This record gives sequence, C-alpha cells and structure tokens, in this order.
Amino acid sequence: MKEFLLVIQIIVSVTLIGIILTQSRGGGLGSAFGGSGQIYRSKRGIEKLFVYLTISLAALFFVLSVIQLLIN
Repeated sequence: MKEFLLVIQIIVSVTLIGIILTQSRGGGLGSAFGGSGQIYRSKRGIEKLFVYLTISLAALFFVLSVIQLLIN
C-alpha cells in the first residue's frame, strides 16, 4: 500500500511540475507559443483548465502527503 501511494504521489508531482512549467508567467499560454501577450484578457479555454488542474493536483498532492504521514 505504501509503495502504491508513493508511486501515485510521484506521478502527481511530475504532472504538477509539468503543468506549472507550461503556464507562462504573466502573459498567458498564448504568449508562450509566440502570440502577443500585450492585451489583457480573462483566462479562457486551456488556460482556465490549467489553473483548475493545478489547484486540483496540488490539493491531491497534499492529501496524499498527509495519508502517507499517517500510514508511517
């Protein structure tokens, strides 16, 4: 059980790192691929999905860490 939780936590952490690195600082996802980042707009589409996915994965990582702490 411990090994399974550890593998799941590693997968979640690598995915979380990848999603965070995909998000561009301040300019949105469009400017990361050469688009103009000078216009302010709200997060839509995949950018909004990345924000929600980042929050969800961070919460899942926290819960898995607490569960592993309680098991040990």
